[in-house]
Amino acid sequence: MSDFDFSENEVQRYTRHIVLKDVGGTGQMKLKRGRVLIVGAGGLGSPLAMYLAAAGVGTIGIVDADTVELSNLQRQIAHGMKDLGSPKVESAKSTMLDMNPEISVQTHNVRLDASNVMDLIADYDVIADGSDNFETRFLLNDACYFASKTLVSGAALRFDGQVATFKAHQGDPHPCYRCIYHSPPPEDAIPSCAQGGVLGSVVGMIGGIQATEILKELMGIGDGLSGRLVIVDALGASFRKIKVPRDPGCPLCSENASIKDLSIHEH
Repeated sequence: MSDFDFSENEVQRYTRHIVLKDVGGTGQMKLKRGRVLIVGAGGLGSPLAMYLAAAGVGTIGIVDADTVELSNLQRQIAHGMKDLGSPKVESAKSTMLDMNPEISVQTHNVRLDASNVMDLIADYDVIADGSDNFETRFLLNDACYFASKTLVSGAALRFDGQVATFKAHQGDPHPCYRCIYHSPPPEDAIPSCAQGGVLGSVVGMIGGIQATEILKELMGIGDGLSGRLVIVDALGASFRKIKVPRDPGCPLCSENASIKDLSIHEH
């Protein structure tokens, strides 16, 4: 395995990947050279961070400005009792490096907004949206489109969740998030997890699917989820995959897009 610049420890660590026909040493090296930014170190970001770290993604960034609270521990598995009051990015980093000291973890203890989003995503190959609000989801979608970054988005509430990959910057037929939802819904139209609740294992399911899609994107294997939306109904134990076409009237990525002066351009 020396041709792939792996240490002996890495060969042993990733052996179950390397023996996979579709991964091998080549795929594992792509993971080692990959750079992923996770936005949110909570319910979705926790399993995401842990699986990407365990898989050997070489550089993983985490953006979150919150600290660990007791109510987080029902689902945010990157944190524990010893981390109460600590920044989530530092708690997650500690967990990730404990799992795999061979990787690099970059922490961004800030709240992502229009003033910093372009700088935060600039150095990463794939962006993972593990946020819990529509404002951040739309901002990330728009920023990734303008920066030509692949976005893997997840969401969960109560017993349901969804995952999709967006790379509208590659052109037709790839849609963006706004091809599904043209604009954020009215405030309080959809409850937050704090208001509506969420089964802890459901965010684990969604975060795990996101992690798998990110690994596939980095390695260039399998069928991705661009143009498709996976919908999970945990109570009904059902998974649906529906096609999401590019919207010719999308305000962001259509030929006649109306969004030309987003605030992210001002920074």
